[in-house]
Amino acid sequence: MVTTTERDGATWFACEVCGMLFDDREDATQHERSCEGEEPTYLQ
Repeated sequence: MVTTTERDGATWFACEVCGMLFDDREDATQHERSCEGEEPTYLQ
């Protein structure tokens, strides 16, 4: 399940598996479905 967090005055959506942040809930949801639980190797 994607979590919501506030940072720098903006709302971000975080993957609960790896913690990667997204500015769009749908992008975060799609990522989380295929996330293997490893640290992200790139910045989004």
